[in-house]
Amino acid sequence: MLRVSALPSVYPEEVSSVLVARAISGWNDPAALYAALSADAEHSFWLDAGPAATDGWSWLGTGLPASAATEVVCAGAPDAAVGPFRGGWVGWSGYDAAAARAGAPSAHDDAPPERWLRVERLVAVDHAARRMIAFAHADGLAAWCAEVEAQISAAHPREVPVADAVRIRGRHTPDRYAALIEECRDEIREGNAYQLCLTTRFETEASIDPVDAYLRLREATPSHHGGVIRSGPHALVSASPEQFVTVGGGVIRTKPIKGTRPRGTDAATDAALAAELRGSEKEQAENVMIVDLMRNDLQRVCIPGSVTVEKLLEVESYPAVHQLVSTVAGRLRPQTTIGDVLDATFPAGSMTGAPKLSAMQILHRLEQEPRGVYSGCFGWIGDDGGADLAMVIRSVVIHPRGAFVGAGGGITWGSVAADEVAEVGIKARGPLAAIGGALPPGW
Repeated sequence: MLRVSALPSVYPEEVSSVLVARAISGWNDPAALYAALSADAEHSFWLDAGPAATDGWSWLGTGLPASAATEVVCAGAPDAAVGPFRGGWVGWSGYDAAAARAGAPSAHDDAPPERWLRVERLVAVDHAARRMIAFAHADGLAAWCAEVEAQISAAHPREVPVADAVRIRGRHTPDRYAALIEECRDEIREGNAYQLCLTTRFETEASIDPVDAYLRLREATPSHHGGVIRSGPHALVSASPEQFVTVGGGVIRTKPIKGTRPRGTDAATDAALAAELRGSEKEQAENVMIVDLMRNDLQRVCIPGSVTVEKLLEVESYPAVHQLVSTVAGRLRPQTTIGDVLDATFPAGSMTGAPKLSAMQILHRLEQEPRGVYSGCFGWIGDDGGADLAMVIRSVVIHPRGAFVGAGGGITWGSVAADEVAEVGIKARGPLAAIGGALPPGW
């Protein structure tokens, strides 16, 4: 790993087709830097590797609303000097628009189904090397570097007030959700699906500050793919544990999550819950079905014979939950674009069920309401054709009339309604607490 002092002060424009970069001396918490540099901008972002991260990258900055560059040819490769993301787009794509493109029915929601920011100014934070790199257009780089350097020495973490209590309304009662689970099982019994990811929503009409909400969420349920993206009156706040797809060096990789258990109150109980998750036939079946679906999706854009399951049924543990995770990867065909990748893989199988189109059609009829940004994806798409997109789960979507938290779970023939209802509560509790909300009775 090169030291910052060994890096040239300015990288040539070919490092990125749009932005140039300069190493910044010093270090500060990205939370403090985002609050000082970008949080009050109309269009800003902070893609966060998590508090006290010791590896990975965080990115924070500002941009302007623009269409995502779906025609960019997939390539992307980390540069040891400046990292994997050196300029491009940061934003989200929602579930409903993607379902419609895939041929399923969909509905309109309160938040924009897609919102991407063309990055204008960026700070890349290398947690492993504890260094920071500023990016901007060539004519604004000096001023941006001066601003970043001033805040590195002066910025302090933002004081986060305790959230005021807000009223939460559930889209479904627990009893209604349990009844929908039985309808899912009926569809599975009839052979119309193997698995269905049934979701619901919890809403408030209160006004929510996205930065405060994210800082509370980050503290309670930190994640390697957290972040806040705000654009005008809309914002996405997420502590997502699920990496949807990464693209780099000609390889695409996806890490579907299926299978959840709460964390235990002591070491013995916690270990027992993790072992129970690992050994559950129902959770294994749920995960493997989505692995097979994602293998099929990747084969649509990958070189024949290159798609492999790198990891199968591994337990990953987070502050609130244990999750069962697998990893599928393949080598992309030459000239594959980001749009090709999204057409082949999105919406993600972990948020639909299998077979995908049939599952989306059934879920639209059962849920009867839009999912919106929830169940979509967010992250970055690079000018060089790289990408890192996470699932919009464990998230808060903020819009002019309030905010909502989506949650759900995969239903198989072996599902027990009471367990699935409890799982929804486990998943929604953290994001709701971050906005001052509590689950409605019964959840």
